[in-house]
Amino acid sequence: MLDRIEGVEGVFDLELHMIGSAVRDRLGGLAVAPISMKPTIYLETSVVSYLASRPSRDLVVAAHQQITAEWWQDQRERYALFCSELVLAEASAGDAEAAARRLAFLERIPVLEATDEARQLAQKYIDDAGIPPSEPEDAAHVAIATVHGMAFLLTWNCAHIANAHIRVRIESVSRASGYEPPSICTPEELPEATACGKTPS
Repeated sequence: MLDRIEGVEGVFDLELHMIGSAVRDRLGGLAVAPISMKPTIYLETSVVSYLASRPSRDLVVAAHQQITAEWWQDQRERYALFCSELVLAEASAGDAEAAARRLAFLERIPVLEATDEARQLAQKYIDDAGIPPSEPEDAAHVAIATVHGMAFLLTWNCAHIANAHIRVRIESVSRASGYEPPSICTPEELPEATACGKTPS
């Protein structure tokens, strides 16, 4: 949803931080360390896009929109949800009406800080875990969730995040760097493991 960002440094730069911070402050979210008795979830932007997008005529997309809406309605209270300034920046981009619908789902969700540790780990994911250099935002989402100790990363990005081959490499790089990675899954896979699908336009 953001204009093309070059490299991990671009994702973590001051301008993006300021965009996310401004939205965070407007929504009343706080950059806090997760302390919860519930399992923690990092909510990646694609999930919010499914929740907020208009009903699709594509049968696969429509099915995943329904799955996401049902998960949000029936399952989310079982978890402590978190997002990041990157999620807020992506959700606020593009058409103003669509952005407002996305941001409505992120109200009162605590915001995790994009730390220097996350920046360094994101670069390692690009260098060693198979996330393409053209997708630094994807590496950043995983790194932020990992550094902050999230139990799960919830996403519909099956190309570069919820990808079986890349997940194995993400886990290896994370542990070699001293972190326990989150379980990466779609709303369809939490709690049951099934297949991925398309992202709605």
